[in-house]
Amino acid sequence: MPKLGEIKRGSEIGKPHDKMYIWQVCQDCRQERWVLCEKGQPKNKRCRSCSKSGDRSYNWKGGRALRVDGYVEVWVSPNDFFYPMSKHDGYILEHRLIMAKYLKRHLLSWEVVHHKNGIRNDNRIENLAILKCQSDHFVSIHMQRQLNRQQEEIETLKKRITLLEAENVLLSSTHSVLAH
Repeated sequence: MPKLGEIKRGSEIGKPHDKMYIWQVCQDCRQERWVLCEKGQPKNKRCRSCSKSGDRSYNWKGGRALRVDGYVEVWVSPNDFFYPMSKHDGYILEHRLIMAKYLKRHLLSWEVVHHKNGIRNDNRIENLAILKCQSDHFVSIHMQRQLNRQQEEIETLKKRITLLEAENVLLSSTHSVLAH
């Protein structure tokens, strides 16, 4: 049995790489194993089973990730009150977590948290609304789009009115010059 801290080449211990390895103890489960060595130090302080997920992972980046669809996911630990709302990997959509914390309860699976301004990563509580079902969400989205289109049309009409008023002023001043 090797001694703790002993360093050997991979070829000496049956590892595929001819890199340096150190005999190390996992800081969580206390299992001894060979670990890839970098600059005389073990690359990982935990074994694979202890470092698979969450904040123990060597890949940990803070537990907050932006998804490709624009939503933000956050990781919650298994002992967190809101963990039952998470997926199997411990991640939960941030806007659902913020609403649940605001309401001080778990959200039901059919409850929908809507972003009022349509920006999926704007998770301020004042930008979130809870709806009782997905069909209400579709109605809300449709109404918001209709409102946005109407506001754009109003702005276009205001610009046209301004141009027409300017044209009227120009015409009336030209008429007064010609009349004299």
